[in-house]
Amino acid sequence: MKCRQCSAQLVVQRRCRQIRLQCTGCRREYQIHEVAADLDPQTEAELERYTCIIYD
Repeated sequence: MKCRQCSAQLVVQRRCRQIRLQCTGCRREYQIHEVAADLDPQTEAELERYTCIIYD
């Protein structure tokens, strides 16, 4: 999945009670609901590993 701002790769970042997508280029973070419509199958599969995703 690509960053909307700089087109670098987004990676899943897991923190205490949070899951975020972080850009490897510009380091911008996205909440899941911000990019839900753009999720690719690979990112969806990775997010499926988590039993709970908290939207804040």
